[in-house]
Amino acid sequence: MEIDSLLAPWLDHTRDLVDGLELFDAHTHVGQNDPDGMRQTPEELLAGLRRARATGAFVFPMHEPDGYPPANDMVLEAAARSGGLLVPFCRVAPNGGVAVAEARRALDAGARGIKLHPRAERFTLDHPAVRELAALAAERELPVLVHAGRGIPALGAHMVRLAAEFPSARFILAHAGITDLAWLWQVAPDHPNLLFDSSWWIGPDLQALFSLVPPGQIVFASDAPYGHTLVSALGQLRIALQAGLSPAQARLVFGGQSRHIAAREPLEDAGPAVGERERPARALLERVATFTILGALALLRGDTDGRGAEQLALARLSCNVPDGYDDGPVFSAVLALLDAYAVLAAEQPESRAPRTLLMLASSVARSPDVPLPPGVAGSFSAGV
Repeated sequence: MEIDSLLAPWLDHTRDLVDGLELFDAHTHVGQNDPDGMRQTPEELLAGLRRARATGAFVFPMHEPDGYPPANDMVLEAAARSGGLLVPFCRVAPNGGVAVAEARRALDAGARGIKLHPRAERFTLDHPAVRELAALAAERELPVLVHAGRGIPALGAHMVRLAAEFPSARFILAHAGITDLAWLWQVAPDHPNLLFDSSWWIGPDLQALFSLVPPGQIVFASDAPYGHTLVSALGQLRIALQAGLSPAQARLVFGGQSRHIAAREPLEDAGPAVGERERPARALLERVATFTILGALALLRGDTDGRGAEQLALARLSCNVPDGYDDGPVFSAVLALLDAYAVLAAEQPESRAPRTLLMLASSVARSPDVPLPPGVAGSFSAGV
């Protein structure tokens, strides 16, 4: 079984749901030296983007403990060979004392944005070099993308101050800005140059992002190779539509706004946040979504104690609802994805790709009001 053929009907259906969708991935990496063991070549990234039929991606180096000049040059070279598909960002480490000079060198050489990672490089956003980098980005009307996921303290207050001081720069909080999403959504409309990328996999966080942040301030992202452009787009788009985004807003979030940023064009306003809507509780689907994502996270961490397998077994049992239940097709579609994961994981035990199906399964369980592709429910159950 090939994951591309399995996902093809989902991709085709997504394009039926949002006519004119042109995906652009705002958060991807390449590199071979990250201490966490992850790797991705430019060729692997490009193959993933083409599988998703994406029109472009922002790309920057993975963590390079020995410094970033060679890695930044590698990204620039990869972008130059990509036929316009890759938009290069430089990455710098403020604690090294050369961040501003390296950013200026890379930008002069063709980089079109700056990536900062406070967790990996161990700095906070009130570092003096960060303000200098923000000023440089504002001078050139460029984006600054900042890691705002797990493993770091809150950073929202510093980002809000930078966005207010440098309105010509575009500041993108990666990973849905989860460190401070609890309050940033309220002040986000006052800072239209403060954006959030969606490179995250926890359903409630994405539901909050798409519901509470103005859609013009959200850009689709996968975090490849930690994520998967195609699967991330399929799952996140379902949650965005479930939250209430219109097709026009979805086209902007999942591609249009990033293309404006890449071209140094004015950001497009897509109206206020859609807000939290009253919906009937789907307690049985919530069980499936929770068990599935817990299983996926355990597997991503190595599943040394078997908890991932236990959670997925519970997810499978949670799909055993009575015949004729209103959301029956959704449970069947989730079960089909769990079946497909089991087959692919057995066939490709060293690959991370099958685990992305679990992320999609959890998103499907959290988006029961979004139509399913024809024929997907139960289509991969036989022989598992």
